[in-house]
Amino acid sequence: MAHAARAAGFDVHVATRVSHGSSAIEREGFTLHVIPFTRGSLDPMGSLRTVWALRKLHRKLRPAIVHHVALQPCVLGSLAALGTSAARVNALTGLGYAFTSNTMKARTLRFCLAVLLRFLLNRRGVAVLVQNPDDRAMLKSAGISESRIVLIPGSGVDIERLHPQPEPRGVPTVAFVGRLLEDKGIRTLVQAHLLLRLNGSNVELLIAGTPDPANPGSISEAEVRSWAAEPGIRWLGHVDDIAALWARAHVAVLPSRREGLPKSLLEAAACGRPMVAADVPGCREIVQSGVNGLLVPVDNPAALAQAIQTLISSVDLRARYGAAARRLVVEKFSSDVVSRMTADLYRRLFQARQRALATR
Repeated sequence: MAHAARAAGFDVHVATRVSHGSSAIEREGFTLHVIPFTRGSLDPMGSLRTVWALRKLHRKLRPAIVHHVALQPCVLGSLAALGTSAARVNALTGLGYAFTSNTMKARTLRFCLAVLLRFLLNRRGVAVLVQNPDDRAMLKSAGISESRIVLIPGSGVDIERLHPQPEPRGVPTVAFVGRLLEDKGIRTLVQAHLLLRLNGSNVELLIAGTPDPANPGSISEAEVRSWAAEPGIRWLGHVDDIAALWARAHVAVLPSRREGLPKSLLEAAACGRPMVAADVPGCREIVQSGVNGLLVPVDNPAALAQAIQTLISSVDLRARYGAAARRLVVEKFSSDVVSRMTADLYRRLFQARQRALATR
């Protein structure tokens, strides 16, 4: 999306917490601003520090458009932008723990966030960006004006870098890519794998990702290591070379409870891999059951195991689903497609802002 903004003629600045990766951002030609920010924190003083740092950037840069990504930055960034002339894009890329969990803490947080989002997002010059129709419906039911909500399917996939690859030889292998959270369905996947092995299937499971201590639903590293001790399970940790990972796998699996638009499945599809996913928002935008993969009920290890068995048992089915998955990404989810939609949104917001400033 930053590339789309630059291609549309904007000067792009990136404001974020930096632990590593600053040189990669700067190599892209974007101006980096390091701000204090702790993801997942509910500390009021920490939030105030983030808002104050962003407020100082507004005074210094006077941006035409600010683009906040994910729920917490949308809230803090919108607070920092109050009273400024900047148009705002608030990208709710999946609604996170507060909207996916049913714990008392999550329900309380969800109520408070709904009130705050109505106050922050129903304003002139604000666009609320979602990645799937279910999130659009949820925000509408929470009181966000439908006229503010824009659906753009993800951040795009580089279909030149990620391309169809031949299947690996050897033992049928499924792969999971993502943060190791309970809501990603990773425990359900491990249970499904154990069922498959118990029933005599010689199948391997690759787990690519790490625990996320900032998320209350994170799996502990000790539990992940215990999975890796089971037959046929390999924990790879963080993986940078996604193309190389999918070259090692026959099937992509994501039994998540809810997604915005899962990049891991888009990347797998770009590489021509068939998919198995839970029948939930986000996943069903990518996985068309019986066309490019299979959808299963959420939190159902037996159904997940059966779907995986169906795919690993048929080379022809995998080939047909994999080819259909690639076609879908090229047609709807490529970087070019998403960049055009994003640039159009920026231009509309910028023109509306200019008209509003001219009438003051």
